[in-house]
Amino acid sequence: MSVAQPAGQSAFIALIGALLFMACASPSPSEQTSDGDSEADDSLVIPAVEDGVCVISEGEEYPEFLQRIGCAADFGALASEPINSTLPGARSVKIVLDQADENALYFQNSVLYQVHYEFASSHLSGDGLPIVPQLSEFNTTEYYSPERRFILGAVTHYEGPGIWALEISPYDTASAPMIATLYEATASAAFFGPGLFFHPTSEAVAAEAANLPAGIPAITTDDIYAEIDYQPLTLAVGIGQLIFAKAADLGAQYLSFTSIVVLDEAPNDISVVQGLITEEFQTPLSHVNVLSQNRHTPNMGLRNALTDPTLLALEGKLVELTVASTDWSIREVSREEAEAFWEAKKPEAVTLPALDLSVKDIVDIEEATPEPEADETLRDKIATAVQAYGGKAAHYSVLVRTDDAPIRKALAVPVYYYWQFMDQNGFFDRLDSLLADEPFASDYATRDQKLAELRDEMMASPLDEEFQTLLKARIAAMFPTDGKKLRFRTSTNSEDLDGFPCAGCYESHTGDPYVWESVLDAIRETYASAWLFRSFEERTYYGVDHKTVGMGLIVHQNFPDEEANGVAVTANPFDASGLDPAFYVNVQYGGDVEVVAPPPGVTSDQFLYYFSEPGQPVTYLSRSNLVCEGDTVLGVTQIHQLGLALAAIHERFSPAYGPASGNGGWYAMDVEFKFDDAEKPDESPTLYIKQARPYPGRGE
Repeated sequence: MSVAQPAGQSAFIALIGALLFMACASPSPSEQTSDGDSEADDSLVIPAVEDGVCVISEGEEYPEFLQRIGCAADFGALASEPINSTLPGARSVKIVLDQADENALYFQNSVLYQVHYEFASSHLSGDGLPIVPQLSEFNTTEYYSPERRFILGAVTHYEGPGIWALEISPYDTASAPMIATLYEATASAAFFGPGLFFHPTSEAVAAEAANLPAGIPAITTDDIYAEIDYQPLTLAVGIGQLIFAKAADLGAQYLSFTSIVVLDEAPNDISVVQGLITEEFQTPLSHVNVLSQNRHTPNMGLRNALTDPTLLALEGKLVELTVASTDWSIREVSREEAEAFWEAKKPEAVTLPALDLSVKDIVDIEEATPEPEADETLRDKIATAVQAYGGKAAHYSVLVRTDDAPIRKALAVPVYYYWQFMDQNGFFDRLDSLLADEPFASDYATRDQKLAELRDEMMASPLDEEFQTLLKARIAAMFPTDGKKLRFRTSTNSEDLDGFPCAGCYESHTGDPYVWESVLDAIRETYASAWLFRSFEERTYYGVDHKTVGMGLIVHQNFPDEEANGVAVTANPFDASGLDPAFYVNVQYGGDVEVVAPPPGVTSDQFLYYFSEPGQPVTYLSRSNLVCEGDTVLGVTQIHQLGLALAAIHERFSPAYGPASGNGGWYAMDVEFKFDDAEKPDESPTLYIKQARPYPGRGE
């Protein structure tokens, strides 16, 4: 088994390592000297960098390149935001060292020339120099060949901590002597040379960097991340009243859609607000961030936010919060400006897909979304299946017929039986009364209380006898009598949809088929989750007719022995340009701590997997503190297996949401997965894909 073992129940550390509560702990890279000896002081010392003499005179136009960077203004004239913005608050200048021309060094204008090839083919081809080949050959030789002409990299300035870092591509196979040559040339040609670090951008690059001369200081992603105070998650602008709160207290505090909230940590979910700031950094695929993306509301992490003087000075006031890729801003606004913003940003009413109540068959999951005929599209078939079985089942059904995407066999229960339960027990009439009640409509506390009472009534109400007989027979036919419990997962016409995913709106529950009443309780509790307060508020904000919600079910065996759970995006969410393709993966040891809603202080493995590049390098953005230091949650074999699945899912759903459908924009699928414990001791944990849905991106 290559999934790492846990360090113990007390293995919790802060996102950027404070104290390490692990018996198996060893010194981190920032705690080791170049000869491997540990030091007591693990603080990161950033050398001071003095501005030099500018090469560009004041008033000159920005050049296409420089061969020397004399001052910060020179750097600013050439710098752009990095194509890959995993580490925020950065500006970057690409560099080219030409070994065919006595190691001539060029700092290219990275706004005009986004990639190295564009610059090299324009300025370093012909006129006495070798001809630069076509792009495909250039990429093959200049990133992977030991006989390359160019050594390619970039200098990135991480503005918050003031770190200058030389970087090469995560998949570049440059040798240590090549890196050293590039470093020395860059350091000698720039004012920041005395404070320049080399920053390995992947595990493979880090392994090669271990062979660098002792005089070249290296800095890890963890080191840089520890010095960064700002984390942009959803890029947007919001206006609202600035409110300070604790995440643990939100259950007793009602937030308005006109609020911008400052919290100590990310909550599991949050009602509709105009913006979110958390002291503890979040993961991009957390429920609250996916909700922010769907709502197009700003979301950011800011260390020490609750004591930030800029924010404290505006507490209780109406403000405009802007979250951008490299910085954030906040300013006070008038009531008139705020009301105009809210009116302009009010979402158009969402009309849910109409329910198809004619479908009453409980089917094997693969039957829910049939393959399209010659005159149909995959998106058409998914849309039809949503009406009868809900969004999650519609996508799960497609996954069944996707090679390299293993899933558990399952049943699809149509939305008809939810509608039947609501109708037979008079709950639609009950809803009519609630929706017509003025205190229910106008008061948060009353609404929360009445919805809780409705859920209690649902838990005490019977399910149709014929439905029970049919379901019991289908369960007995599909699932072996091995004592495993079953998971009853929500699949509604108001989740996992393109444009209205409603992440985390509904709850799934587990039942034991040999204790039938527990199955009925699981179904009732799952149905009742349609009327959770937060879910109701989300639909209300989007103008959804609550009575049009329908809930199907996916039924499969539970995952009792999870070795790892995770979520992934089938494209690089930090790269809107598509020039730095990678899978983003967020995975955690075991099944008790979900990556989308981690407890305070618990971190997970987050990495970019360059699956389509030679060598398939991995770039870790953060590490799990539930495994021993130096270990990873997934081994190489599991990462490759996951990569095969993500590539297959990305291609499979492209005819519905991606380029194969005619959509030329950024496209990715949000995928949830598990590695479950092996059935036999000599087997490795098994990958299972749990769901896939369109991913909205991080905003603009």
